[in-house]
Amino acid sequence: MLSKEKMARINELARKAKATGLTETEAKEQSQLRSEYLATFRSSMLDTLTNTKFIDPEGNDVTPEKIKMRKKNTLH
Repeated sequence: MLSKEKMARINELARKAKATGLTETEAKEQSQLRSEYLATFRSSMLDTLTNTKFIDPEGNDVTPEKIKMRKKNTLH
């Protein structure tokens, strides 16, 4: 997860972008922080999905094979 300081900086830059605009340096920083945030979010979501078991209304395990294989590979 991204640190509180980085999240605060992302929000600060977003507010400034709406209010007055960003300098070139700030725009680059914002882009880098957003990329880092998205990478962290995607990793967290993938971990969540890997550890989720999908069950249909009849009680059958319908977890996609791709997720089952990923889970098997992370256990080794």
